[in-house]
Amino acid sequence: MNDSTLPADHPFLTGDELLFAALDSMGAEAVAEEAAALGEAIRWHDHRYYVLDEPRVADGFYDRLFRRLQALEEAHPEVCAADSPTQRVGGTVVASLPTVEHVAPMLSLASGADETKLREFDERLRRSLQVDEEPPPEVGYVAEPKFDGLSIEIVYVEGRFDRGVTRGNGVIGEDVSANVKTIASLPLRLHVSSRPAPAMLAVRGEVLLPLAGFQALNRGRVEQQLETYANPRNAAAGAIRQLDSSVAASRPLDAFFYEVLASAGAELPETHWERLDWLREWGLKVSGRRRRCDAIEDAIAYHADMDLARDELPWEIDGVVIKVDNVAIQEQLGWRSRTPRWAYAYKFAPREEVTRIDEIALQVGRTGIIAPVALLAPVEVGGVTISRASLHNYDQIRAKDIRPGDTVRVHRAGDVIPYVVERVDDRLEAERSPPFEMPDACPVCGSPVERSGAYFVCTGGIVCAAQINGVIEHYASRHALDIEGLGTKTVRQLTESSLVESVADLYRLRAEDLLPLDLFGDLKASKLVEGIAASKQTTLGRFIYGLGIRHVGQHVAEVLSRHFGDIQALISADEDELVAIHEVGPEVTRSVREFFAESRNRDVVEELLALGVSLQGPADAPTGSGDDRSGAIFSGEKFVLTGGLESMSRTEMSALLESLGARVTSSVSGKTDYVVVGDNPGSKARKAAQLGVATLSEPGLWELLESRGYER
Repeated sequence: MNDSTLPADHPFLTGDELLFAALDSMGAEAVAEEAAALGEAIRWHDHRYYVLDEPRVADGFYDRLFRRLQALEEAHPEVCAADSPTQRVGGTVVASLPTVEHVAPMLSLASGADETKLREFDERLRRSLQVDEEPPPEVGYVAEPKFDGLSIEIVYVEGRFDRGVTRGNGVIGEDVSANVKTIASLPLRLHVSSRPAPAMLAVRGEVLLPLAGFQALNRGRVEQQLETYANPRNAAAGAIRQLDSSVAASRPLDAFFYEVLASAGAELPETHWERLDWLREWGLKVSGRRRRCDAIEDAIAYHADMDLARDELPWEIDGVVIKVDNVAIQEQLGWRSRTPRWAYAYKFAPREEVTRIDEIALQVGRTGIIAPVALLAPVEVGGVTISRASLHNYDQIRAKDIRPGDTVRVHRAGDVIPYVVERVDDRLEAERSPPFEMPDACPVCGSPVERSGAYFVCTGGIVCAAQINGVIEHYASRHALDIEGLGTKTVRQLTESSLVESVADLYRLRAEDLLPLDLFGDLKASKLVEGIAASKQTTLGRFIYGLGIRHVGQHVAEVLSRHFGDIQALISADEDELVAIHEVGPEVTRSVREFFAESRNRDVVEELLALGVSLQGPADAPTGSGDDRSGAIFSGEKFVLTGGLESMSRTEMSALLESLGARVTSSVSGKTDYVVVGDNPGSKARKAAQLGVATLSEPGLWELLESRGYER
């Protein structure tokens, strides 16, 4: 919308004092006319404020217009249009987020932080356009910031907002229209301009939470003693995927747009640059920091400029996106199965900062892995205050020679997960503390600690107090004993009240024991006790999986169940018998033997059986139990992991994927669904490319997990 769209004497365009008529004295026609004029003016002011960054009036004047329109619509609901500015206010609650097919695929981008790879992209692209013996032509590009937010598709029909859909798997996403409509900078009606909008317009953009809003959100969560968000992207994604749109409305979300996915009913310009200009005219925010580049050298210079400006921006970016400007050349170059050949995401090197290690603490996870954690002098990295960071494992501590008191460089992997990169101080050896050593006994339960590869593991298993909450949640999970009502908060209250100190204590609970607890009333207490009692009749496979033995996911638990048919046979199995079982390798064998070698773990199993837990073997397993994983996120899908991962070890990632129904195998075949490629991958990545198997980076895997409903 431009200034000429509304007459200069429009009553709601200046900051002059407003004199509104009393609602009860207005006729229906006057109400409709004023509501239409108010809606038109508010949209005009929104466009100037959010898109043009040229507000015409003070906030107080704008607020009066908005409140007046609300009052008119409340008194006369018939004048409230679906695209009225008042309809942004959240409050809609849905039972679920339905899935919707995208108008056009939302592909990923080839990416990297290496300038050489970018030059190879440019050279490959120009060679494909070369004619006969002529030298490869220079190609014009458009370079834009790579926003670090949630990718979204917005569809307009006849100029009006129709729906908003998350990227999902690129073909199908979740309909989040009610949440997207709360974003103040997103027009619910495209602005009238000298260029009429297409009858149908689908655009791709990014939903962001500005850094100032993110910091305010986390400050409030700290005051409420809630866990803070790791980064603005997570906070934005969490709001957009809520069932209650008031959550999205409560956060100052913003949205930028950078691609026309599809259109109908109007001819669009032949360059990407002009298309972005047209989107801006129609009221959609596009980056004012984009730049036209005559050659790849200009794009590289733009990347350097944006890297320097990165910390001054009001939102997070993690690189720049370089696209061929000419749309006809884009179409000529085409697409691979998952990425366009005409675009490249040139990422920034991860942020790093220097600080001091005050202490190296030990954290015992649910599966017993004892992880060393650096407690740091608080330091800001990318707008986030970090006071702890992963040290990965003991081998890396020794290789980097990291000790308490050392000055170290902290890195945020993917700008999310902090870990210690290296020691940077120059103190003499005599001035440093002694080298760090891992303990022989679990710091929590005192059980022996066994080394497994690069990791140290508490053998206390289901009797270790540090693991108890996770152990109980896992034991009660859907694919284990399937006890409804034992979520994180409930389990924490049961353990903190000392009602439950091991999984066996679950079967001693009475409804009257639960009533004094905050979370329980008569009905909930009775239902939980009944659910626990019902879980006594289960299958051997579910029970083995429920014990939480390291490396034993659903599938391996069923393999062990089918082989042994009895829990006592599994307990007494020796190493030779275990390792000889197909699909049970040395790691699983070692984990099973270590688990049952701990007498307290065997005691808990015996206690569970004595309390009435009855295990049905494979032959008499009821229909729908055992290896039926049809309800899992990755039911039956096959994964292969190659290269090093940053967020967790490959073994831990395998266990996570298996717990979600996947089959994690060691070799790539035509039946493999995904190959997850980490740092320094081996030949499996090449074989995946040869076979046309889909590959995922580690961030891509987390995006896939989140798109399937998994929450970290």
